[in-house]
Amino acid sequence: MTANALKKLEELGQSVWYDYIRRDLYQGGELRRLIQEDGLSGMTSNPTIFQKAIAETGLYDDAIRRLSGRGLAAGPLFEALEVEDVRAAADVFRPVFERAGGDDGFVSIEVNPALSHDMSRTIDEARRLWQACDRPNVMVKIPGTSEGVPAIRACLAEGININITLLFSVARHRQVMEAYLSAMVHRAAAHQPADRIRSVASFFVSRVDTLVDRKLDTLASGGPEERRPRARALRGKIGIANARLAYEAFEQTFAGERWAALAAKGVRRQRPLWASTSTKDPAYPPLYYVEALVAPDSVDTMPPETYALYRKEGKPQVRIHDDLAGAREAFRELAALGIEASAVGDELEKEG
Repeated sequence: MTANALKKLEELGQSVWYDYIRRDLYQGGELRRLIQEDGLSGMTSNPTIFQKAIAETGLYDDAIRRLSGRGLAAGPLFEALEVEDVRAAADVFRPVFERAGGDDGFVSIEVNPALSHDMSRTIDEARRLWQACDRPNVMVKIPGTSEGVPAIRACLAEGININITLLFSVARHRQVMEAYLSAMVHRAAAHQPADRIRSVASFFVSRVDTLVDRKLDTLASGGPEERRPRARALRGKIGIANARLAYEAFEQTFAGERWAALAAKGVRRQRPLWASTSTKDPAYPPLYYVEALVAPDSVDTMPPETYALYRKEGKPQVRIHDDLAGAREAFRELAALGIEASAVGDELEKEG
């Protein structure tokens, strides 16, 4: 029997979460099967995934009629369906959460993306979703925008598990790690427990290449002649280089005396979570990003197609530290071509 590559990732210290949620997954036993056979240890969701599940199936029709009968408008009704799914999925993952000592088994629910630049309303929404879900193994997703960072710190300081989403740059990743540590210091100083709070920093990968490759293609086809080979050579390299440098920042942040003092109080690391790891460009192998970013003490959230393919064809090996010098050189080359990493991050953050 062929070894299950997903189980091997678990052995290497990388958790696999499912970037999908739909009612029949937990009602029909499929989710339990994935947990038992593959070691699946979490789930992420977003409004787009929910909208697709509702629009393309009849799975929610009875619940919609039930909630409509209570007089709920479209927005509150959609959220009620979302909360029902997240609570139910969290219950299925609860044994994983318990076995992992609270380190895994999480299901994420996202605040309204329209609030990503409104700190106060983001905090209010995160509190409300946290209370509505009422499960210790739920994470509330907050975008890592400049306005989101203080909201993230405030929610963590209150004891809410947070999945920071839409991270595209190492600089922003450092900011959200600092927000996490600051919140844990605050709780420790206030004699509040910090050992039960968990957080992940969702770093997006393929979306970086999608944008950068488009800019490189423009240079390769119409830029100065001497720049064209360099532009072509950088295609598909920046997303992985960016993630590897983000992991290096993670290792640097969660080390040293400051971290040791917090760890002694039971504080856990804020793990990096690799998001957007399915390939968007058919020129790249379908497991291009997943294979390159196997890393201990990290999470990879995979959509169903990537998940199924990795189970069959994955070649698990820790590669996160491969060619860090090359990763730094790729960014120097990018800047020499007139493409600034900070501008790329800002553009992607604005896209949401």
